[in-house]
Amino acid sequence: MVLADIDNRAALSDQVLEQASRECVRFINLQFTDVNGIVKSVTIPAEQFRDTIEHGKWFDGSSIEGFARIAESDMYLMPDLSTFAVIPWERGDNTTARVICWVYNPNGELFPGDPRAVLYKVLSEAAELGYQYNTGPELEFFLLKYDENGKVAALPHDRGGYFDLSTDLASHVRKDMVNALMAMGINVETSHHEVAEGQHEIDFEYADALRTADQAVTFKYTLKAVAQSYNLHATFMPKPIFGINGSGMHVHQSLAHLDSKDNGFVDTGDEYSLSKVAKHFIAGQLAHARGMCAVLAPLVNSYKRLVPGYEAPVYISWARVNRSALIRVPKISPGQLKATRIELRCPDPSCNPYLAFAVMLKAGLDGIKRKLPLPEPVEENLYHFDEAELARRNIGVLPATLGEALEELKKDAVVQSALGEHVYERFVEARTQEWNEFRKYVSQWEIERYLETF
Repeated sequence: MVLADIDNRAALSDQVLEQASRECVRFINLQFTDVNGIVKSVTIPAEQFRDTIEHGKWFDGSSIEGFARIAESDMYLMPDLSTFAVIPWERGDNTTARVICWVYNPNGELFPGDPRAVLYKVLSEAAELGYQYNTGPELEFFLLKYDENGKVAALPHDRGGYFDLSTDLASHVRKDMVNALMAMGINVETSHHEVAEGQHEIDFEYADALRTADQAVTFKYTLKAVAQSYNLHATFMPKPIFGINGSGMHVHQSLAHLDSKDNGFVDTGDEYSLSKVAKHFIAGQLAHARGMCAVLAPLVNSYKRLVPGYEAPVYISWARVNRSALIRVPKISPGQLKATRIELRCPDPSCNPYLAFAVMLKAGLDGIKRKLPLPEPVEENLYHFDEAELARRNIGVLPATLGEALEELKKDAVVQSALGEHVYERFVEARTQEWNEFRKYVSQWEIERYLETF
């Protein structure tokens, strides 16, 4: 078994089984994710749950994206009982609960292709250095309508803007989403309309990275289920509509000391209230920004968001108030220095949060281990810099396409080591296939631009 809460497995088992009985749960979804972050599930009758808790549940992993080949397909799921929750929209005669699982090989070792195990491995590395990695992802999403044929269309549900209320037709939808998230054990802090038409954000509690990765995965399918009940579609596609802002997944991060639980990023004597550890951590992420990008922004479409002019970062720099920077240090209220953190702004919500947090942490730890120096912050609007000024200040640029990002990943040994050989090879294979398909596709834009001209 893994993680500290597994030490209390017997007590948790009794507690979870009693809850399942009390709430008349008939089925349990044993959940895990593939390399792409897509939720997979094996459903068992409640009567099988006790045996599954004790012995696991075998399944065939050969058809799961990025998992195993046919010759090595047998593996089993072991529930992490701390993730047990009754699914609020599946109550009734067939009340169903879910529990997120660890994936094991037949020899009893964690399967290296399980994204959750990938994150756990890097978290263990941080723990050996005396740190707990905390994150707070902010997932933006669009609510879209269906067309007359019942297909999802790029039609925003409303015409609202940032923090709008009077034109925000989805305020009631978001309230139901918040209720569903809370029922799934996710403590929501705020919800609001985002900048673009039909775009929204719901933020949940900052916590340790494994928990927030679990919650990010749960967040996405919960919102899709609630949206469907309103005959809407919730999409986490980074750039679904041309000409307006795309959806990001800004990630707030800090390291806490395992012994004292104090924030390891705080130094009250520093201009930015950042400790040396924090500065090395930022330097590490800046150094590996190009290598991480394919994991943090994993779709062809991701790079339609990462362009100047739509509040998405393009330039590899850090700052406090400059939202065009890749890493921002949010200003903290007086007396709240324990909340000191950094915000990485290039991830988008299509990423696998387990893999994203793993590479982000690994890059930061590399900066700490090598004591990388932090370059000076850039508080000016980077979009106003020309190439000469960027070169003079030694400011790098994120990859412009998925193909370029994959080439950078292939050159970054630190990011590769975070993923592990199994996931790295399968991730690159899957994303390269997508990139090659896109390169061969003739778009409507090309037809309209070139067909009659040339």
